[in-house]
Amino acid sequence: MSDWLSRQWKGRRGRIDWLRLDSWIDSSLSNTWESFQDRWNAASSFFARFRLYGWRKVANELMSEGLTLACGGFVLMYALAIPAFEEMDEGKIFSTGRYSVKFLDREGREIGQRGILHNDAVPLEEIPDYMIKATLATEDRRFFEHFGIDFLGTARAFMENVRAGETVQGGSTLTQQLAKNLFLSFERSFDRKLKELFLAFWLEARFSKRDILKLYFDRAYMGGGAFGVEAASHFYFGKSVREVTLAEAAMLAGLFKAPTKFAPHIDLPASRARANVVLTNLVDAGFMTAGQVHGARLNPARPIETRATYSPDWYLDWAFEEIQRVAEGRGHFVLTARTTIDVGLQQAADQALVSTIQQHGRGRNATSGALVAMDPDGAVRALVGGIDYGESQFNRASAARRQPGSSFKLYVYANAIEHGNLTATSIVRDASPGCGNWAPKNYDGGSGSGARITMTSAFARSLNTTAVDLSFRYERDNVIEMTRRLGVQGIKKTCSMALGDQGITPLEHTAAYAHFANKGKAVKPYAILEIMNSRGDVIYSREKDEPPPQQVLDMRVVENMNRMMHAVVTEGTGRRALLDNAHAVGKTGTSSSYRDAWFIGFTGQYVTGVWIGNDDFRPMRDVTGGNLPATAWHSFMAIATSNPDIPTIAGLEPHPAQIQERNRLAALRQLEPQTGAAAAPAETTTARSSMSDRTRRTLRQLGEDMRLAADRPDGIGATQPAGSTPAGSPKSPATPGRRAEPAAPAERMFEPASAVRPSPARER
Repeated sequence: MSDWLSRQWKGRRGRIDWLRLDSWIDSSLSNTWESFQDRWNAASSFFARFRLYGWRKVANELMSEGLTLACGGFVLMYALAIPAFEEMDEGKIFSTGRYSVKFLDREGREIGQRGILHNDAVPLEEIPDYMIKATLATEDRRFFEHFGIDFLGTARAFMENVRAGETVQGGSTLTQQLAKNLFLSFERSFDRKLKELFLAFWLEARFSKRDILKLYFDRAYMGGGAFGVEAASHFYFGKSVREVTLAEAAMLAGLFKAPTKFAPHIDLPASRARANVVLTNLVDAGFMTAGQVHGARLNPARPIETRATYSPDWYLDWAFEEIQRVAEGRGHFVLTARTTIDVGLQQAADQALVSTIQQHGRGRNATSGALVAMDPDGAVRALVGGIDYGESQFNRASAARRQPGSSFKLYVYANAIEHGNLTATSIVRDASPGCGNWAPKNYDGGSGSGARITMTSAFARSLNTTAVDLSFRYERDNVIEMTRRLGVQGIKKTCSMALGDQGITPLEHTAAYAHFANKGKAVKPYAILEIMNSRGDVIYSREKDEPPPQQVLDMRVVENMNRMMHAVVTEGTGRRALLDNAHAVGKTGTSSSYRDAWFIGFTGQYVTGVWIGNDDFRPMRDVTGGNLPATAWHSFMAIATSNPDIPTIAGLEPHPAQIQERNRLAALRQLEPQTGAAAAPAETTTARSSMSDRTRRTLRQLGEDMRLAADRPDGIGATQPAGSTPAGSPKSPATPGRRAEPAAPAERMFEPASAVRPSPARER
């Protein structure tokens, strides 16, 4: 650079002429500025001819601003539409699934079907005209006039609902309902509604009106496990939709709104009243005259008798998901599956949850819930995913991730016992260090008294400060590892993690608690016991195809946690769950602003979890885990645990009712051989068999385990060979070197019925 300057600007004496250089720079800048001004003035003169005044200028400004807002709105809509299209699976539109499954309960009785249930073999042209008109008149009168969203219809429905003070009309178009049925869950939230709008636009752009109408007729849930009008017509009337009358078509069209509520095999008067509303809609929409529908009003539809008076739909939906996972790659698609469900318990679970919310939830703004009940090994006996399956098929038990609140403290305390070598009586503090700008507060609003209390007392009182302190002291990473070991996925490390600030499904949360009922062995919830193909061959058996569970928790951890959970029920926040005839253990949970309330607990027989909340995450009014969830839990478990002869929870002594029942059963078991010994030697084998049969009939209600124990040749109460009498009876002296069988010792009376052995040794 210096060489160039020297060559260009050297003066007579060989030095740089700085004055000349400065003059050149000034002149260059001046010329550049003048050139820019000339070009600017020329451009201004050119555009001056387009200058607007008056109303033209106002219109131009409005158009310009409108274009700017439209561009911004387009970008915003595109950003909002991305989540909707991420959930869209175009294969769901025409695919009916590969599997057709008939489900049996654990006793082998048919309970329902899933898979290819709908029948889409009827073309739209063969569906009666009045069936189509009845559907459009009731669900979407402007179907052929809008482009997926009916703004006029939505405004009209809004005004009608405001006038009535409740929801009497829906604003969703038929296309929006189809988008929800095909791609989305039934959870009530703004996010889901927004996705529904975008997918409705996509369906309208992708398919013709006739295609959308046909898809709606084939995919809509119609109650009784039937999807689509053809399957529903066969289910309710025993014939094809081609042959239905106007009255039957009106009844079918009335099912789209709430199939469970208006299903004729559930509530025939309500179904006929709804059909009458559909007929009125036909007249109001101008599709038919009053005279044309008069005959259908006088002669309402008569549905056929159906066996499916009760269908455990929530359970079947989840079991069908399990079937697809288990049967994948086996090459069979028409299947029969024997499940773990207990239909009696399923009905009791339905009743307990629904009645609790209906009786107590309305005044507290609680409208939804879920309940899961399983054996300690994970066999799911009952699963309720909501209040009304016909209104919403979204399975809250297996798919809704809700904040567990204080019920999450189970993992925190179990981790502290494991890594800190603590026990239920160890001393902890009612205080906690802060985390950044955040500090935990207890339910009463205080930051902790700083008092020294036992682990059991802190857990029973559900102190937030103590739980947070334990999570920090024994590492939150270890708490996360504990949740994964117990089958809970997706927990992340946060300051308030110990208070349950992240979502968990009721199914996986209940299964995690089941580890403590299962004596520390791994638990994975399951629904399928056996799967058979169309030829009746068993292609899957859980007993043979699944590995035995591994021990994932030390018994020391299990027993201490069970003692602490027992204190929650007897003296803590879960006292409404207390049972009369068996020990109950568990934990309550309440999330911030009362959005979620939980109670999860177990006896020696069943593990049950209850969640209550709102689908749209609205806060409830003072609903905690210790009131409504514990009430529903108690209502169900009081029925499920009606027989006190159940195993004892690890770490607890038998309940007094259990001791009394086992003493009674031990006396009955001693009665049978004594009765046989009193018989004369001349009695025939038939007479002795008759006496044994009468005794077995008395003991039959004690269950399969008791019968097996009683029938073992070396067990208490074993059937004696013909012509013999029990050792030690008055008619037969004891064999030398062998003592007569005494009455069952107290230790043996405390054992579960299936664990009774001739030896008086006590199992732990």
